[in-house]
Amino acid sequence: MSLPTLMLTHDAVLAEGLAGRVPQSLSLHVVSEAAQLMTRVREQAPAIVVFDFRTVLGGGHLEARLLEELGRLPSAPQLIVMASGSGPEPLERQIACCESVVLREPVGVDDVAALLEEYVPDEPVAVKVVEQAPQSDLFEDADPDYVMTGLTRRFETNCPRLRMMLADLEVAARHDVTVLLIGETGSGKTFLARLIHEISLRRNEPFLPVACGALPSDLIESEMFGHVKGAFTSAHADKDGKFVAAGRGTILLDEIDVLGPEQQVKLLRVMESGQFEPVGSNRTVTSEARLIVASNLDLQPLVEQKKFRPDLYYRLNMMKFEIPPLRARRPDIVPLAKRFIREQAAKHQIQVSRIDNSLYTALLNYPWPGNVRELEHVIQRAVIYCRDSVLSDRQLPGHIVACQPGPSQEGGPQFERFTEADFVRSSLGRQVALSERDIIEQTLFQNNHSRTNTAKALGISRVTLYNKMKKYGITK
Repeated sequence: MSLPTLMLTHDAVLAEGLAGRVPQSLSLHVVSEAAQLMTRVREQAPAIVVFDFRTVLGGGHLEARLLEELGRLPSAPQLIVMASGSGPEPLERQIACCESVVLREPVGVDDVAALLEEYVPDEPVAVKVVEQAPQSDLFEDADPDYVMTGLTRRFETNCPRLRMMLADLEVAARHDVTVLLIGETGSGKTFLARLIHEISLRRNEPFLPVACGALPSDLIESEMFGHVKGAFTSAHADKDGKFVAAGRGTILLDEIDVLGPEQQVKLLRVMESGQFEPVGSNRTVTSEARLIVASNLDLQPLVEQKKFRPDLYYRLNMMKFEIPPLRARRPDIVPLAKRFIREQAAKHQIQVSRIDNSLYTALLNYPWPGNVRELEHVIQRAVIYCRDSVLSDRQLPGHIVACQPGPSQEGGPQFERFTEADFVRSSLGRQVALSERDIIEQTLFQNNHSRTNTAKALGISRVTLYNKMKKYGITK
Protein backbone atom coordinates (compact mmCIF):
# COMPACT_ATOMS: atom_id res chain seq x y z
CA MET A 1 0.00 0.00 0.00
CA SER A 2 1.46 3.37 -1.04
CA LEU A 3 1.73 6.25 1.39
CA PRO A 4 -0.17 9.36 0.20
CA THR A 5 2.18 12.33 -0.12
CA LEU A 6 1.17 15.92 -0.88
CA MET A 7 3.45 18.62 -2.23
CA LEU A 8 2.65 22.34 -2.35
CA THR A 9 4.75 24.08 -5.03
CA HIS A 10 4.52 26.55 -7.92
CA ASP A 11 7.70 25.10 -9.46
CA ALA A 12 6.50 22.89 -12.32
CA VAL A 13 10.06 21.76 -13.11
CA LEU A 14 10.57 20.61 -9.52
CA ALA A 15 7.21 18.81 -9.45
CA GLU A 16 7.87 17.03 -12.75
CA GLY A 17 11.38 16.01 -11.75
CA LEU A 18 10.27 14.72 -8.38
CA ALA A 19 7.38 12.74 -9.87
CA GLY A 20 9.88 10.44 -11.58
CA ARG A 21 12.14 10.13 -8.56
CA VAL A 22 9.85 9.34 -5.63
CA PRO A 23 9.86 5.72 -4.40
CA GLN A 24 7.05 3.52 -5.73
CA SER A 25 5.67 3.12 -2.22
CA LEU A 26 4.83 6.86 -2.12
CA SER A 27 1.93 8.32 -4.12
CA LEU A 28 2.80 11.96 -4.85
CA HIS A 29 0.06 14.53 -5.46
CA VAL A 30 1.10 18.09 -6.35
CA VAL A 31 -0.97 21.10 -5.26
CA SER A 32 -0.21 24.54 -6.68
CA GLU A 33 -2.53 26.66 -4.52
CA ALA A 34 -2.20 26.95 -0.75
CA ALA A 35 -5.96 27.37 -0.39
CA GLN A 36 -6.47 23.85 -1.83
CA LEU A 37 -4.00 22.15 0.47
CA MET A 38 -6.13 21.70 3.62
CA THR A 39 -9.01 20.35 1.50
CA ARG A 40 -6.69 17.75 -0.04
CA VAL A 41 -5.27 16.93 3.42
CA ARG A 42 -8.75 16.20 4.78
CA GLU A 43 -9.63 14.12 1.71
CA GLN A 44 -6.44 12.06 1.46
CA ALA A 45 -5.00 12.08 5.03
CA PRO A 46 -1.41 12.16 3.70
CA ALA A 47 1.48 10.62 5.61
CA ILE A 48 3.89 13.29 4.28
CA VAL A 49 3.39 16.91 3.19
CA VAL A 50 6.16 18.77 1.35
CA PHE A 51 6.06 22.59 1.29
CA ASP A 52 8.00 24.60 -1.26
CA PHE A 53 8.42 27.89 0.61
CA ARG A 54 11.60 28.99 -1.18
CA THR A 55 9.67 31.92 -2.66
CA VAL A 56 6.96 33.46 -0.48
CA LEU A 57 4.72 36.24 -1.70
CA GLY A 58 3.51 38.51 1.08
CA GLY A 59 4.35 38.37 4.75
CA GLY A 60 4.31 34.58 5.15
CA HIS A 61 1.17 34.58 7.33
CA LEU A 62 -0.78 32.16 5.12
CA GLU A 63 2.13 29.74 4.97
CA ALA A 64 2.66 29.94 8.73
CA ARG A 65 -1.03 29.28 9.32
CA LEU A 66 -0.90 26.18 7.09
CA LEU A 67 1.97 24.73 9.13
CA GLU A 68 0.15 25.51 12.35
CA GLU A 69 -3.12 23.92 11.23
CA LEU A 70 -1.39 20.75 10.05
CA GLY A 71 0.48 20.46 13.33
CA ARG A 72 -2.83 20.51 15.23
CA LEU A 73 -4.29 17.54 13.37
CA PRO A 74 -4.87 14.44 15.59
CA SER A 75 -2.68 12.38 13.22
CA ALA A 76 -0.31 15.03 11.98
CA PRO A 77 1.64 14.11 8.80
CA GLN A 78 5.41 14.35 8.52
CA LEU A 79 6.16 17.90 7.36
CA ILE A 80 9.06 18.68 5.02
CA VAL A 81 9.73 22.37 4.36
CA MET A 82 11.89 23.71 1.53
CA ALA A 83 12.87 27.23 2.53
CA SER A 84 15.18 30.05 1.54
CA GLY A 85 18.01 31.23 3.73
CA SER A 86 15.86 33.92 5.37
CA GLY A 87 12.11 33.95 4.90
CA PRO A 88 9.43 36.25 6.37
CA GLU A 89 9.54 36.48 10.16
CA PRO A 90 6.07 34.91 10.85
CA LEU A 91 6.92 31.90 8.66
CA GLU A 92 10.39 31.46 10.15
CA ARG A 93 8.92 31.59 13.65
CA GLN A 94 6.32 28.94 12.82
CA ILE A 95 8.96 26.71 11.16
CA ALA A 96 10.97 26.91 14.37
CA CYS A 97 7.94 26.00 16.50
CA CYS A 98 6.53 23.11 14.47
CA GLU A 99 7.93 19.61 14.12
CA SER A 100 9.25 19.60 10.57
CA VAL A 101 12.31 18.70 8.51
CA VAL A 102 13.72 21.86 6.92
CA LEU A 103 15.74 21.87 3.67
CA ARG A 104 17.46 25.22 3.13
CA GLU A 105 18.58 26.52 -0.24
CA PRO A 106 20.36 25.45 -2.32
CA VAL A 107 17.99 22.50 -2.53
CA GLY A 108 16.69 20.53 -5.49
CA VAL A 109 15.03 17.35 -6.71
CA ASP A 110 17.83 15.07 -5.52
CA ASP A 111 17.67 16.43 -1.95
CA VAL A 112 13.91 16.03 -1.65
CA ALA A 113 13.90 12.58 -3.26
CA ALA A 114 16.67 11.36 -0.94
CA LEU A 115 14.78 12.63 2.09
CA LEU A 116 11.51 11.01 1.00
CA GLU A 117 13.29 7.66 0.68
CA GLU A 118 14.02 7.81 4.41
CA TYR A 119 10.29 7.67 5.13
CA VAL A 120 9.68 4.60 3.00
CA PRO A 121 8.73 1.84 5.47
CA ASP A 122 10.96 -1.21 5.63
CA GLU A 123 9.59 -4.72 5.59
CA PRO A 124 7.01 -5.08 8.36
CA VAL A 125 8.51 -5.94 11.71
CA ALA A 126 6.38 -7.65 14.31
CA VAL A 127 6.22 -5.47 17.40
CA LYS A 128 5.20 -7.37 20.43
CA VAL A 129 5.60 -6.29 24.03
CA VAL A 130 5.35 -9.13 26.50
CA GLU A 131 6.20 -8.06 29.99
CA GLN A 132 8.08 -10.13 32.51
CA ALA A 133 5.96 -11.89 35.08
CA PRO A 134 5.69 -9.43 37.97
CA GLN A 135 7.73 -10.10 41.05
CA SER A 136 5.53 -7.96 43.28
CA ASP A 137 2.19 -6.17 43.28
CA LEU A 138 4.00 -3.01 42.26
CA PHE A 139 4.37 -4.30 38.69
CA GLU A 140 0.87 -5.68 38.21
CA ASP A 141 -1.32 -4.15 35.52
CA ALA A 142 -4.59 -2.73 36.77
CA ASP A 143 -7.33 -0.46 35.50
CA PRO A 144 -6.50 3.17 36.26
CA ASP A 145 -8.35 4.77 39.16
CA TYR A 146 -9.49 7.69 37.01
CA VAL A 147 -9.61 8.33 33.27
CA MET A 148 -10.35 11.68 31.62
CA THR A 149 -11.20 11.03 27.96
CA GLY A 150 -11.37 13.38 24.98
CA LEU A 151 -11.74 12.85 21.24
CA THR A 152 -8.12 11.92 20.52
CA ARG A 153 -6.44 11.60 23.92
CA ARG A 154 -6.97 10.42 27.48
CA PHE A 155 -5.36 11.15 30.82
CA GLU A 156 -5.09 8.23 33.27
CA THR A 157 -3.95 8.25 36.87
CA ASN A 158 -3.70 6.08 39.96
CA CYS A 159 -2.64 9.02 42.14
CA PRO A 160 -5.32 10.09 44.69
CA ARG A 161 -4.23 13.74 44.63
CA LEU A 162 -4.37 13.94 40.84
CA ARG A 163 -7.60 11.92 40.68
CA MET A 164 -9.47 14.53 42.72
CA MET A 165 -8.02 17.38 40.67
CA LEU A 166 -9.00 15.75 37.37
CA ALA A 167 -12.58 15.16 38.57
CA ASP A 168 -12.96 18.88 39.30
CA LEU A 169 -11.19 19.84 36.08
CA GLU A 170 -13.55 17.69 33.99
CA VAL A 171 -16.52 19.62 35.41
CA ALA A 172 -14.87 22.97 34.64
CA ALA A 173 -13.95 21.79 31.13
CA ARG A 174 -17.62 21.43 30.18
CA HIS A 175 -18.41 25.06 31.05
CA ASP A 176 -17.26 28.29 29.40
CA VAL A 177 -14.90 29.39 32.15
CA THR A 178 -11.25 30.45 32.06
CA VAL A 179 -9.01 27.74 33.51
CA LEU A 180 -5.57 28.24 35.08
CA LEU A 181 -3.16 25.29 35.01
CA ILE A 182 -0.12 25.41 37.29
CA GLY A 183 2.59 22.79 36.95
CA GLU A 184 6.27 22.25 36.35
CA THR A 185 7.67 22.09 32.84
CA GLY A 186 6.91 18.70 31.30
CA SER A 187 4.10 17.85 33.73
CA GLY A 188 1.41 17.80 31.01
CA LYS A 189 -0.14 21.29 30.96
CA THR A 190 -0.43 21.50 27.16
CA PHE A 191 -1.75 17.91 26.98
CA LEU A 192 -4.43 18.72 29.58
CA ALA A 193 -5.32 21.99 27.85
CA ARG A 194 -6.01 20.11 24.60
CA LEU A 195 -8.02 17.56 26.55
CA ILE A 196 -10.10 20.34 28.14
CA HIS A 197 -10.81 21.65 24.64
CA GLU A 198 -11.84 18.20 23.38
CA ILE A 199 -14.24 17.70 26.30
CA SER A 200 -15.85 21.13 25.89
CA LEU A 201 -18.65 22.09 23.52
CA ARG A 202 -16.02 23.91 21.45
CA ARG A 203 -14.31 20.65 20.49
CA ASN A 204 -14.95 21.13 16.76
CA GLU A 205 -13.44 24.64 16.74
CA PRO A 206 -9.69 25.50 16.57
CA PHE A 207 -7.29 25.02 19.48
CA LEU A 208 -4.47 27.57 19.29
CA PRO A 209 -1.53 27.49 21.73
CA VAL A 210 0.62 30.58 22.33
CA ALA A 211 4.02 29.90 23.91
CA CYS A 212 4.47 33.31 25.54
CA GLY A 213 7.87 32.40 26.93
CA ALA A 214 9.20 31.61 23.43
CA LEU A 215 8.27 35.02 22.02
CA PRO A 216 10.09 38.35 22.41
CA SER A 217 8.18 40.61 24.81
CA ASP A 218 7.40 43.11 22.03
CA LEU A 219 5.77 40.38 19.89
CA ILE A 220 3.57 38.72 22.51
CA GLU A 221 0.85 41.38 22.26
CA SER A 222 0.87 41.20 18.46
CA GLU A 223 0.65 37.39 18.60
CA MET A 224 -2.38 37.52 20.89
CA PHE A 225 -4.27 40.56 19.58
CA GLY A 226 -2.85 41.10 16.08
CA HIS A 227 -1.59 44.33 14.55
CA VAL A 228 -2.19 46.68 11.66
CA LYS A 229 0.28 47.51 8.91
CA GLY A 230 2.91 49.97 10.10
CA ALA A 231 2.26 49.41 13.81
CA PHE A 232 5.97 48.65 14.25
CA THR A 233 9.05 48.20 12.07
CA SER A 234 8.39 44.65 10.82
CA ALA A 235 4.60 45.04 10.53
CA HIS A 236 4.44 44.99 6.73
CA ALA A 237 0.79 43.88 6.61
CA ASP A 238 -2.27 43.55 8.83
CA LYS A 239 -2.24 40.43 10.98
CA ASP A 240 -5.03 38.73 12.92
CA GLY A 241 -3.96 37.64 16.37
CA LYS A 242 -4.85 34.37 18.06
CA PHE A 243 -8.01 35.81 19.65
CA VAL A 244 -9.40 36.44 16.16
CA ALA A 245 -7.97 33.32 14.49
CA ALA A 246 -9.44 31.05 17.18
CA GLY A 247 -13.01 32.12 16.39
CA ARG A 248 -15.17 30.28 18.93
CA GLY A 249 -12.37 27.84 19.70
CA THR A 250 -9.88 27.70 22.56
CA ILE A 251 -6.65 29.62 23.16
CA LEU A 252 -3.89 28.35 25.46
CA LEU A 253 -1.58 31.06 26.81
CA ASP A 254 1.40 29.16 28.18
CA GLU A 255 3.89 30.79 30.57
CA ILE A 256 1.49 33.63 31.31
CA ASP A 257 3.84 34.83 34.04
CA VAL A 258 6.06 36.51 31.39
CA LEU A 259 3.35 39.00 30.37
CA GLY A 260 4.15 42.64 31.05
CA PRO A 261 1.81 45.03 32.95
CA GLU A 262 0.18 46.49 29.81
CA GLN A 263 -0.37 43.02 28.35
CA GLN A 264 -1.94 41.89 31.62
CA VAL A 265 -4.38 44.83 31.49
CA LYS A 266 -5.46 43.96 27.95
CA LEU A 267 -5.82 40.29 28.86
CA LEU A 268 -8.01 41.12 31.85
CA ARG A 269 -10.23 43.26 29.62
CA VAL A 270 -10.59 40.42 27.11
CA MET A 271 -11.55 38.02 29.91
CA GLU A 272 -14.20 40.41 31.25
CA SER A 273 -15.69 41.80 28.03
CA GLY A 274 -14.09 39.93 25.14
CA GLN A 275 -12.93 43.25 23.67
CA PHE A 276 -9.50 44.46 22.60
CA GLU A 277 -7.75 46.63 20.02
CA PRO A 278 -5.05 45.23 17.69
CA VAL A 279 -1.62 46.82 18.09
CA GLY A 280 -1.57 50.20 16.32
CA SER A 281 -5.34 50.26 15.78
CA ASN A 282 -8.25 52.15 17.36
CA ARG A 283 -10.75 49.58 16.10
CA THR A 284 -12.33 47.51 18.90
CA VAL A 285 -12.58 43.78 18.17
CA THR A 286 -14.69 41.28 20.10
CA SER A 287 -13.40 37.76 20.73
CA GLU A 288 -15.58 34.72 21.35
CA ALA A 289 -12.71 32.36 22.16
CA ARG A 290 -12.36 30.43 25.38
CA LEU A 291 -9.16 31.00 27.35
CA ILE A 292 -6.91 28.52 29.14
CA VAL A 293 -3.78 29.91 30.78
CA ALA A 294 -0.82 27.99 32.14
CA SER A 295 2.32 28.69 34.14
CA ASN A 296 5.14 26.70 35.69
CA LEU A 297 5.25 29.24 38.53
CA ASP A 298 2.76 29.92 41.30
CA LEU A 299 1.36 33.38 40.54
CA GLN A 300 0.74 34.50 44.13
CA PRO A 301 4.43 35.26 44.90
CA LEU A 302 4.53 37.31 41.68
CA VAL A 303 1.58 39.35 42.95
CA GLU A 304 3.41 39.98 46.23
CA GLN A 305 6.48 41.06 44.22
CA LYS A 306 4.24 43.43 42.19
CA LYS A 307 5.08 41.56 38.97
CA PHE A 308 1.53 40.32 38.41
CA ARG A 309 -1.72 42.29 38.71
CA PRO A 310 -3.82 41.29 41.74
CA ASP A 311 -7.13 41.74 39.87
CA LEU A 312 -5.99 39.40 37.08
CA TYR A 313 -4.64 36.91 39.61
CA TYR A 314 -7.90 36.73 41.58
CA ARG A 315 -9.86 36.36 38.36
CA LEU A 316 -7.69 33.42 37.28
CA ASN A 317 -7.43 31.88 40.75
CA MET A 318 -11.14 31.01 40.81
CA MET A 319 -10.49 28.06 38.49
CA LYS A 320 -6.90 27.13 39.35
CA PHE A 321 -5.75 23.53 39.00
CA GLU A 322 -2.33 22.41 40.17
CA ILE A 323 -0.77 19.47 38.33
CA PRO A 324 1.49 17.53 40.70
CA PRO A 325 5.00 16.73 39.44
CA LEU A 326 5.77 13.14 38.43
CA ARG A 327 7.80 12.53 41.61
CA ALA A 328 4.55 13.12 43.55
CA ARG A 329 2.66 10.69 41.27
CA ARG A 330 4.68 7.58 41.96
CA PRO A 331 1.80 5.14 41.19
CA ASP A 332 1.69 6.56 37.65
CA ILE A 333 5.36 6.02 36.76
CA VAL A 334 5.17 2.33 35.80
CA PRO A 335 1.89 2.61 33.79
CA LEU A 336 3.30 5.61 31.92
CA ALA A 337 6.55 3.74 31.24
CA LYS A 338 4.65 0.74 29.86
CA ARG A 339 2.62 2.97 27.57
CA PHE A 340 5.69 4.78 26.28
CA ILE A 341 7.48 1.44 25.70
CA ARG A 342 4.62 0.20 23.55
CA GLU A 343 4.48 3.46 21.59
CA GLN A 344 8.22 3.71 21.01
CA ALA A 345 8.58 0.02 20.10
CA ALA A 346 5.92 0.45 17.44
CA LYS A 347 7.34 3.77 16.22
CA HIS A 348 10.90 2.48 15.82
CA GLN A 349 9.90 -1.07 14.84
CA ILE A 350 11.95 -2.64 17.61
CA GLN A 351 10.81 -5.89 19.19
CA VAL A 352 10.58 -5.91 22.97
CA SER A 353 9.82 -9.40 24.29
CA ARG A 354 10.52 -8.86 27.99
CA ILE A 355 10.81 -5.98 30.45
CA ASP A 356 13.12 -6.64 33.37
CA ASN A 357 12.05 -5.30 36.74
CA SER A 358 15.42 -3.59 37.10
CA LEU A 359 14.19 -1.00 34.60
CA TYR A 360 11.11 -0.23 36.69
CA THR A 361 13.21 -0.10 39.84
CA ALA A 362 15.47 2.56 38.39
CA LEU A 363 12.51 4.56 37.09
CA LEU A 364 10.78 4.46 40.47
CA ASN A 365 13.87 5.63 42.35
CA TYR A 366 14.54 8.63 40.10
CA PRO A 367 12.78 11.92 41.07
CA TRP A 368 12.12 13.10 37.47
CA PRO A 369 12.84 16.84 37.54
CA GLY A 370 11.79 16.93 33.86
CA ASN A 371 8.52 15.14 34.68
CA VAL A 372 6.51 13.13 32.11
CA ARG A 373 8.38 14.62 29.16
CA GLU A 374 11.71 13.48 30.59
CA LEU A 375 10.30 9.99 31.24
CA GLU A 376 9.10 9.71 27.63
CA HIS A 377 12.50 10.71 26.26
CA VAL A 378 14.30 8.27 28.57
CA ILE A 379 12.02 5.43 27.44
CA GLN A 380 12.59 6.35 23.80
CA ARG A 381 16.34 6.08 24.34
CA ALA A 382 15.98 2.74 26.15
CA VAL A 383 13.87 1.23 23.36
CA ILE A 384 16.29 2.43 20.67
CA TYR A 385 19.18 0.76 22.52
CA CYS A 386 17.26 -2.50 23.02
CA ARG A 387 19.12 -5.10 20.92
CA ASP A 388 18.30 -8.43 22.58
CA SER A 389 14.50 -7.88 22.95
CA VAL A 390 14.92 -7.39 26.71
CA LEU A 391 14.57 -3.98 28.33
CA SER A 392 16.43 -3.48 31.58
CA ASP A 393 18.28 -0.74 33.44
CA ARG A 394 21.23 -1.40 31.09
CA GLN A 395 19.46 0.63 28.42
CA LEU A 396 18.90 3.60 30.74
CA PRO A 397 21.25 6.60 30.98
CA GLY A 398 23.77 6.25 33.79
CA HIS A 399 22.43 9.19 35.79
CA ILE A 400 18.97 7.61 35.90
CA VAL A 401 20.25 4.33 37.37
CA ALA A 402 22.59 6.18 39.73
CA CYS A 403 19.66 8.41 40.77
CA GLN A 404 21.56 11.61 40.03
CA PRO A 405 18.94 14.08 38.79
CA GLY A 406 19.61 17.47 37.28
CA PRO A 407 18.29 20.60 38.95
CA SER A 408 14.72 20.26 40.18
CA GLN A 409 12.26 22.92 39.14
CA GLU A 410 11.21 23.50 42.71
CA GLY A 411 14.00 21.91 44.74
CA GLY A 412 11.39 19.32 45.58
CA PRO A 413 11.72 16.61 48.21
CA GLN A 414 13.17 13.24 47.36
CA PHE A 415 10.75 10.39 47.97
CA GLU A 416 11.65 7.21 49.80
CA ARG A 417 13.72 4.96 47.58
CA PHE A 418 12.37 1.66 46.29
CA THR A 419 14.94 -1.13 46.57
CA GLU A 420 15.47 -4.64 45.22
CA ALA A 421 18.12 -7.09 46.37
CA ASP A 422 20.18 -6.59 43.23
CA PHE A 423 19.92 -2.81 43.20
CA VAL A 424 22.89 -1.16 44.88
CA ARG A 425 22.76 2.45 45.99
CA SER A 426 25.29 4.47 43.99
CA SER A 427 28.84 4.90 45.18
CA LEU A 428 31.62 6.83 43.48
CA GLY A 429 32.92 3.68 41.79
CA ARG A 430 29.43 2.72 40.58
CA GLN A 431 28.83 6.23 39.26
CA VAL A 432 32.07 6.13 37.26
CA ALA A 433 31.19 2.69 35.90
CA LEU A 434 27.70 3.79 34.89
CA SER A 435 29.07 6.84 33.10
CA GLU A 436 31.68 4.73 31.28
CA ARG A 437 29.10 2.15 30.22
CA ASP A 438 26.80 4.92 29.04
CA ILE A 439 29.54 6.46 26.89
CA ILE A 440 30.46 3.10 25.35
CA GLU A 441 26.82 2.29 24.51
CA GLN A 442 26.24 5.70 22.91
CA THR A 443 29.44 5.44 20.86
CA LEU A 444 28.51 1.94 19.70
CA PHE A 445 25.13 3.20 18.59
CA GLN A 446 26.66 6.18 16.76
CA ASN A 447 29.02 3.83 14.90
CA ASN A 448 26.35 1.32 13.93
CA HIS A 449 27.75 -1.13 16.52
CA SER A 450 31.10 -1.44 14.75
CA ARG A 451 33.62 -2.32 17.46
CA THR A 452 36.56 -1.20 15.32
CA ASN A 453 35.12 2.26 14.68
CA THR A 454 33.90 2.55 18.28
CA ALA A 455 37.37 1.76 19.64
CA LYS A 456 38.88 4.39 17.33
CA ALA A 457 36.30 6.99 18.40
CA LEU A 458 37.01 6.28 22.08
CA GLY A 459 40.78 6.26 21.58
CA ILE A 460 41.24 2.74 22.97
CA SER A 461 42.21 -0.62 21.50
CA ARG A 462 39.68 -3.21 20.39
CA VAL A 463 40.88 -5.53 23.17
CA THR A 464 40.26 -2.84 25.81
CA LEU A 465 36.83 -2.15 24.32
CA TYR A 466 35.97 -5.86 24.31
CA ASN A 467 37.04 -6.22 27.97
CA LYS A 468 34.98 -3.23 29.04
CA MET A 469 31.93 -4.48 27.13
CA LYS A 470 32.32 -7.85 28.85
CA LYS A 471 32.71 -6.12 32.23
CA TYR A 472 29.50 -4.09 31.82
CA GLY A 473 27.48 -6.83 30.14
CA ILE A 474 27.19 -5.02 26.82
CA THR A 475 26.26 -7.63 24.23
CA LYS A 476 25.99 -5.43 21.11
